[in-house]
Amino acid sequence: MVDVSTQRGRGPHLPAGWPSGWSVGAVVIAAIVVAPILSVVLIALAPVFTGGENIWPHLVSTTLPRYLRNTLWLMAGVGVLTASIGTGAAWIVARYRFPLDRLLDYLLLLPLAIPAYVGAYALVDFLEYAGPVQTALRDLFGWQSARDYWFPEIRSLPAAVLVLSAALYPYVYLLARAAFREQAGAGEEVAMSLGVGAFGRFRRVGLPLARPAIAAGVAVAMMETVNDFGTVDYFAVQTLTTGIFSTWLESNNAAGAAQIACVILVLVVMLVLLEKASRRRSKFYTTARGMRPVVKQALTGWKAWTATLLCILPLLMGFVLPAGVILGHAWDEAGAFTDPGLVRAFWHTLSVGGTAALMTVLAAVFLVYGVRLSGRALPRMLLPLTTIGYAAPGAVLGVGILIPLASFDNALADALEGLTGRSFGLLLTGSAFALILAYSVRFFAIAQGAADAAFGRVSPSLPMAARSLGRRRGQVLRSVYYPLIRGTLASALLLVFVDCVKELPATLLLRPFNYDTLATRTHEQASLENLSGAAPAALLVILVGLAAVALLARANR
Repeated sequence: MVDVSTQRGRGPHLPAGWPSGWSVGAVVIAAIVVAPILSVVLIALAPVFTGGENIWPHLVSTTLPRYLRNTLWLMAGVGVLTASIGTGAAWIVARYRFPLDRLLDYLLLLPLAIPAYVGAYALVDFLEYAGPVQTALRDLFGWQSARDYWFPEIRSLPAAVLVLSAALYPYVYLLARAAFREQAGAGEEVAMSLGVGAFGRFRRVGLPLARPAIAAGVAVAMMETVNDFGTVDYFAVQTLTTGIFSTWLESNNAAGAAQIACVILVLVVMLVLLEKASRRRSKFYTTARGMRPVVKQALTGWKAWTATLLCILPLLMGFVLPAGVILGHAWDEAGAFTDPGLVRAFWHTLSVGGTAALMTVLAAVFLVYGVRLSGRALPRMLLPLTTIGYAAPGAVLGVGILIPLASFDNALADALEGLTGRSFGLLLTGSAFALILAYSVRFFAIAQGAADAAFGRVSPSLPMAARSLGRRRGQVLRSVYYPLIRGTLASALLLVFVDCVKELPATLLLRPFNYDTLATRTHEQASLENLSGAAPAALLVILVGLAAVALLARANR
């Protein structure tokens, strides 16, 4: 017979009332994930309590309003465009049959494989003065110089909105498409019997029911917009994220950078609260057990080809154009794939991203399993807080991790030198440790959500039967849970790895000296206007991203 205390989560040798190792481990993991966010707040408040240099009044009177204004315009523009493109494409695919509809159903996810900063480099290369578009216009009309004609400014805030929207609309498309498909066909049939047209059915029936899903997708797109650095930096748009870099690295004021980071956190929290409020106000339930799905209508003639064109346009902008430009440059620089710098960047990306993904998934499994075993309130309270890292931009996490870690690392190096008489250097910030930690915190929500869902699908009777046979908790996890959830964990591992490969702001702030990844190599070469040199690394990033898109397509098949 199994001891009751063991069933409740305590170890067999621990006195009653003591937490088990699983509970303690779950609390420690949750604290590590939440700590960088708390660190940012403390660093921002440090000048107030210590009497140090406080540049907050200077920021408020000079650069902060411009940073905030540009960020809000960027978020608003991306929110409107991603909502329009993602919702419109999802409605067309979910409700109508037209040429290439089944293929476009999955192809519309492809922009997820293209980081927004790669799309920015490709757009500028395609539309700049020496690019193919303006060159063709000059040849066609006989223009001699830029003074002979007008062309829109490429490196501008509207262009940044366009690029970010083309890269991020799949978040809205994915959720909206699922919401439209889950709606009952009865409401659609009633509306049609009352003579309501196609647009009326979309506005009165489809859109209200899908609004919570659309709001969630738009919120994710806007949070990714706040996180972006490569696009806005290349387009010379000063946002809160670029302000963190300039205040910290150029003005050498960490507290000022943390204060700007706190402004970003406030924006993110407001987005999350607004998204949750919209879902609370819009709850709909299906009452019928045998719900009939909506029957797709077949479009013919010009309407069918218009639907195809409307779905192809965002695909062209979000995937075909950037992938084509990058592939063309990479083809011209085929010999660059053997460049030692690129090989090192590829190895760094593979090793750091793989290590971070493995650590993140293992920590998420330990946390979720520990919370499920524990009957205590603290681990359960901390579990939702561990998802905040995904909402926090990489630049914010960089501030929250590097500053306290550097102080601890210096103290550790001094202590080791005092004890041994040898200088070991900076062991944590001088290696990829800080980078791995940032990746794990940033993308912990992905692994935690996957692990929680996977554990929830396992029937409670199976682990209970194993416990009744004398198996310990670790043995139950290994022999009962793992065989049933390993497919989901493998998917989470791939998704976290792909996000690590594409992450730029945190990598730029936390990488060791002379330590390149594929993302930083792409950014640095493109910043030097050397897109040919950036193309091989960018192409490898795209290929890794395609693996995640293939996984998503398979999951939604």
